[in-house]
Amino acid sequence: MRILHTMLRVGDLDKSVAFYTQVLDMQLLRKSENTAYKYTLAFVGYGPETEQAVLELTYNWGVSKYDHGDAFGHIAIQVPDVAAACARIRERGGVVSRDAGPVKGGTTIIAFVEDPDGYKIELIQK
Repeated sequence: MRILHTMLRVGDLDKSVAFYTQVLDMQLLRKSENTAYKYTLAFVGYGPETEQAVLELTYNWGVSKYDHGDAFGHIAIQVPDVAAACARIRERGGVVSRDAGPVKGGTTIIAFVEDPDGYKIELIQK
């Protein structure tokens, strides 16, 4: 068994795809539209779905905002240099909500960024 994808509901699919591909350097792997049920899916990731877990961005037509609730935490992405990744993300218009630094009570270097819908993404230094 392996994890295939994590689904996030998004309010503006084009904006979300642009964030994940242009700010976080993922690839748009595939996109499909379901006219009968009025939703569009876009799958993004760092490699083929056959080899890696990816994100499924789901846009339900006409819904521009979601309540995240308090159960979901964040997505984590490993990067070689967290401070450099934060600088690059800021240069590309991304929001860094916690600058690079050690995790509380530890030494691992982390940071947090937010996607256009406010989902948290933790950057963890390799």
